[in-house]
Amino acid sequence: MKGVLLVNLGSPKSPEPKDVKPYLDEFLMDKYVIDVPFLLRALLVRGIILRKRPEKSAEAYKKIWWEEGSPLIVLSKRMHEKVKAKAEVPVALAMRYGTPSIESGLQELADKGVTEVLLFPLYPQYAMASTLTILVLAEEIRKKKFPQMTFTDVPAFYNKPDYIKNLSDSIQKHLKGFDYDLLLFSYHGIPERHVRKTDVTKSHCKIDGSCCSTPSAAHQFCYRHQCYETTRLVVEQLGLPKEKYRQTFQSRLAGDKWLEPYTDIEINKMPGEGIKNLAVVTPAFVADCLETLEEIAMQANEDFKANGGENFLAIPCLNDDENWIETLVKWIDEWAFAEKTVV
Repeated sequence: MKGVLLVNLGSPKSPEPKDVKPYLDEFLMDKYVIDVPFLLRALLVRGIILRKRPEKSAEAYKKIWWEEGSPLIVLSKRMHEKVKAKAEVPVALAMRYGTPSIESGLQELADKGVTEVLLFPLYPQYAMASTLTILVLAEEIRKKKFPQMTFTDVPAFYNKPDYIKNLSDSIQKHLKGFDYDLLLFSYHGIPERHVRKTDVTKSHCKIDGSCCSTPSAAHQFCYRHQCYETTRLVVEQLGLPKEKYRQTFQSRLAGDKWLEPYTDIEINKMPGEGIKNLAVVTPAFVADCLETLEEIAMQANEDFKANGGENFLAIPCLNDDENWIETLVKWIDEWAFAEKTVV
């Protein structure tokens, strides 16, 4: 019997430091997130970062927390319920960090007799700190707890026509009535070394301005290429002229060189360039979360206006948009009734 496990990032149980700290510990101690040797990672995370970061992060979570709980969890559950109601096979939901766990999601499917699982990371673009860590952990759990199961992994869907249409339609809908000077595509950042580590050719990814547009086998796992390709396809779908859009990367950490240009720096400069009305979309996420609701809709909004900007629009993620739900169900059913996935 076939079934599906949708997997998103996760969230603390509450916006209190006591719950934020263990969540950050699980997240930052992941070797695919901070990819340094264990002892150094433990020193950085538990000896330095977790001394002050939980309190600061808790304050950010408090700004966005809903009565029902974490926006990411609430929105993911809404999406899951709609997909589950329409799909022809069992569908479970899990988070890479926190709850519901990947193990509990697989157990839910196993209890229904599922032995063939479509493992579906909810990330349009592939990255070792998002997609890969889900696939690795799920396989570890499968071997230990569910050896009777087999997995089919959903590849990055950054360039799939259905997804591009859903994203483009959502942007167009939210831009209606907003006289914008610029549409900014802001993707979550990653360290440049992550791009090089996932380069299967070990030589293509130079991050030099041309490698992402030069055909290569490396693009299958290149986050940077996939972000630029998502933007290109959406711009093509919407018919945007070059001067009406830009692309940046957000959420960087100090210490390493991350993908550039940086969202916060670019947004702060825009009013001085004559950009007074700014719309921002965040296509690295399918559900709104801390990075979209606090970092963009609140902080970037405030900074833009403090530097002379006038109107700011944060375009919501796809969340439980009905067209997006239909796409997810379509992909799931195509896999469920075919020998090979066509997602």
